[in-house]
Amino acid sequence: MIRVLLVDDQPLLRSGFRALLDLEDDIEVVAEAADGEVLVAQGLSNDQIAGRMVISPTTAKTHINRAMAKLHARDRAQLVVLAYESGLVTPRNA
Repeated sequence: MIRVLLVDDQPLLRSGFRALLDLEDDIEVVAEAADGEVLVAQGLSNDQIAGRMVISPTTAKTHINRAMAKLHARDRAQLVVLAYESGLVTPRNA
């Protein structure tokens, strides 16, 4: 199984790639991020993520819940840990 994180600042491109990838049985889209950002790892709320991605808060919640299910994360905090451990995000220098 190949796991994919879609990252692009154009929602139309992400949705197009997602549609293509969803046709493949051995590819699993685990999450999407805009402009190289893993928004849940920044501690943003569903409303804030929705605003950044120009989607509804319900859609943001659905994507987060699907990512949690696919990655077997029990909560948002564990999603953040997985994002850091996988190298998707790195700590910012203060």
